[in-house]
Amino acid sequence: MPSRDSAYPTLGLALSGGAARGMAHVGVLRALLENNIRIDCIAGTSAGSIVGGAFASGMSVDQIAEFGRTLRWRDIGRVTMSRLGVQSNERLEQYLRGRMPVTKFEELRMPFAAVATDLKTGAAVVMRDRGDVPFAIRASCAIPGWYVPVTDENGRQLVDGGLVAIVPTSVARSLGADIVIAVDVNREGATFIGPTSSVIGVLLQSILLVQKTASSYQLQMSDVVISPKVGHIRWDEMGKAEELMEIGYAAGIESIPRVRAIIDEAIKAQPKWYQLRRRKKSLVKRVLTLPT
Repeated sequence: MPSRDSAYPTLGLALSGGAARGMAHVGVLRALLENNIRIDCIAGTSAGSIVGGAFASGMSVDQIAEFGRTLRWRDIGRVTMSRLGVQSNERLEQYLRGRMPVTKFEELRMPFAAVATDLKTGAAVVMRDRGDVPFAIRASCAIPGWYVPVTDENGRQLVDGGLVAIVPTSVARSLGADIVIAVDVNREGATFIGPTSSVIGVLLQSILLVQKTASSYQLQMSDVVISPKVGHIRWDEMGKAEELMEIGYAAGIESIPRVRAIIDEAIKAQPKWYQLRRRKKSLVKRVLTLPT
């Protein structure tokens, strides 16, 4: 990883789940990087773990965007005879393994964590530091009832991390982030369904309300919340990757002044002796680089 000024706060991203909507994360990421907002660590849940893990592995935003444009549901799962789910999402693991520059947590260019849920206990399972990244992402994306739970080396059955941490802000903080930017692609809900007029509609809206209540606490633990306006796009519409990235980019650009203000506040809040040491280091650097 490139060196940085030790007085500069460590910045982490917490990327929410959201299935196809997760492509909006790519647009947010592009906006931050284009404006010199450097990311030091990433925590992701479900779709957020795909984008976060790909970036942490060394993939560029352009590369992530390209595989997002071509990724389809058939690349993620296949029908299985298991009684525990309709499909297995092993294909997702293989899809990522064939594209990521590195696949071990130990080899990533920055700290990254993928969040899954222990189906038996309901506890969050945070995968980080060591082990296989594509496997961790696959577990984080195992939607319960549709995909077969993923069994880890400890025998735990793991399912989608969105059950316990739809926006993993506390996990990003645990990776060492002084400032956490949360990106929530579910905050607008499902504006595409209009007024509720069926049992399915009532069930969906109820699930969204529970999810919104659960995520509100997680969002409060962040310093900045970016919420791309994607409520009109269904979670299964993978063909709308380009639109999702554009919306994410617009939301990211809109957040830049706030992000910079938070960074400036963090620097100013440091102890005076720390700021003095930083100024002395800066002065020495300028002296050493003066023309002779």
